Amino acid sequence: MRPTSRLLQACRITLFTRANCGLCTEARSVLSEVWDSRPFQFKEVDIIKSDTMPPWRDLYEFDVPVIHISKSSAPEEHPQSVSKAARIMHRFTAEQVKAKMDAVEKS
Repeated sequence: MRPTSRLLQACRITLFTRANCGLCTEARSVLSEVWDSRPFQFKEVDIIKSDTMPPWRDLYEFDVPVIHISKSSAPEEHPQSVSKAARIMHRFTAEQVKAKMDAVEKS
């Protein structure tokens, strides 16, 4: 049995991506694997299409995929607070994502 906090989806993961990105496709697969054992809230931001979010494009244009992991109760991510974000960039495994989720949940 999983702890109650996990049933309530204690983490939110935001995936910053763009079209035609092979690493982004791999990142989605890893996040799908994590979801199978540990559900979370999910949001995907296309940094190129998102006209309302040009600061994300400025930050991550050459670094996608990037994931931010936060508590589900935390405010939405904002480019000005990116230095405080729990994030993983480029290539990552399900184990790395789960470890970062553990750290966020404990903080």
